[in-house]
Amino acid sequence: MSETLHIALGRRYHFAASHRLHSAKLSEQENNRVFGKCNNPYGHGHNYVLEVLFSGAADPATGMIANLQDDVPIFRELVPTTENLCTEIFKRLKSFPAAKLEAVRIDETSNNSFVYEGN
Repeated sequence: MSETLHIALGRRYHFAASHRLHSAKLSEQENNRVFGKCNNPYGHGHNYVLEVLFSGAADPATGMIANLQDDVPIFRELVPTTENLCTEIFKRLKSFPAAKLEAVRIDETSNNSFVYEGN
C-alpha cells in the first residue's frame, strides 16, 4: 500500500494599497467618529503582507497540492478593512479541489495582523 504525501503549503505576497474606511450606511459624522483618521477622503496606504496556508495530498502527477497561479477577481463593494480583505481572500481561495485552505493572514503594519480560518 502506498502512502499519499500530505503537505502544507504557505505562500506570501507583498503589496501596497491605499484605502478609505467609509460606509455609505453611516453619516459623515458617524464615519468620522467610527473610523477616525482612516476616514480621510483621500485615503491612506499600507504595505501589506498576505500569507495563505493550504494543506492536502500532493498530486502524484504534478507534485502540487494547489496551483497558485489562479487570479483573484476584484473585491466586491465592502468597507476595505483588513478584516474584510482577509475574509474575502479566504472565500475566493477556499475552492481548490485537492487542497484545504487552512488560513489567510494579512500583516497590515508591523504591529497589526489579521488571521481568518474560515467557518
